Amino acid sequence: MTSFSRRSFIFMSLALAACKRGAADILLSGQTMGTNYTVVAVDPANSVSKDALQTAINASLAKTDIQMSNWNSGSEISKINAARTSAPIALSAEMAELLDGANAVHAATEGLFDLTVGPLIDVWGFGAKGKPGHMPSDADIATAMTKVGQGDALRLSDAGLQKLNPEAEMYLSAIGKGYGVDQIGQTLEQFGIENYMVEIGGDILTKGKNGEGMAWQIAIESPDALMRDVQKIVGVSNLGMATSGDYRNYFEQDGQRYSHIIDATTGRPITHNTASVTVLAENAMLADAWATGLLAMGRERGMIVAEAHDLAVLFIERDTTKAEKAFVTVASSKFAAIT
Repeated sequence: MTSFSRRSFIFMSLALAACKRGAADILLSGQTMGTNYTVVAVDPANSVSKDALQTAINASLAKTDIQMSNWNSGSEISKINAARTSAPIALSAEMAELLDGANAVHAATEGLFDLTVGPLIDVWGFGAKGKPGHMPSDADIATAMTKVGQGDALRLSDAGLQKLNPEAEMYLSAIGKGYGVDQIGQTLEQFGIENYMVEIGGDILTKGKNGEGMAWQIAIESPDALMRDVQKIVGVSNLGMATSGDYRNYFEQDGQRYSHIIDATTGRPITHNTASVTVLAENAMLADAWATGLLAMGRERGMIVAEAHDLAVLFIERDTTKAEKAFVTVASSKFAAIT
């Protein structure tokens, strides 16, 4: 699993034409969490102050940053990571909610969604300061693995979080952006807005209908790093949505392709042919986590999990039977039923 450079939604016509904005819609955008965000809120009665809404969204983003940002040394997650103790660490209600969701997805994906995988991402050169392009030694991988293992290293209880491995650290980019999206959604609803789309770095939450009275029309990108083609457009209402892909961050050596998607159970990049996974879930946080974990699993194993948990999932695989670059889509039963 990894949490860097993996988003693959595209928004048509100024990133949002598929949403068919109306004249009375409120459009807000900016930067957060090292990426961009977009909010489209349908306000036909023109009853909401755009400035007041922007102020409230800024406050929501600031709160998420001070809790969930690994790049903010004063954040809650940074303080947890810095604590070298096995005593229970008190958590905010928000952090406890996020970690509870992360644990559920970790267990369901047989450990392939793992918040502690950062050392492996770094040793393979895919971290923030890394330079992909070389094979780490078996010894380096083994050393990194001593700090990896969400299920063994962390225990969540009413008393807080206990780090059974005090050296373990958590990186929240594969779930934190989705959480931030959900918090903005709650902010919009506090203003009485019932129809909206929120997006941060490709993680999405939709409620109600767009300005044309339709489900929000979201385009899923074809997993080709050189082309920005649309693979499929889906109508989404009252769901979170996220896509994880392996095709923008990788290196090749001796004819072998090494993706930035790391299998936390082996310490090595995935080798299957699944190029991207899109998930629709009850909120953006869970969609975010599920997309990452199921991509690490691959379509064959991931589809079994998707069906067992009644998840709406679209797998896109490389078609290795053709000489030219081609892709095949495979949808879970629920994805096919609701899109």
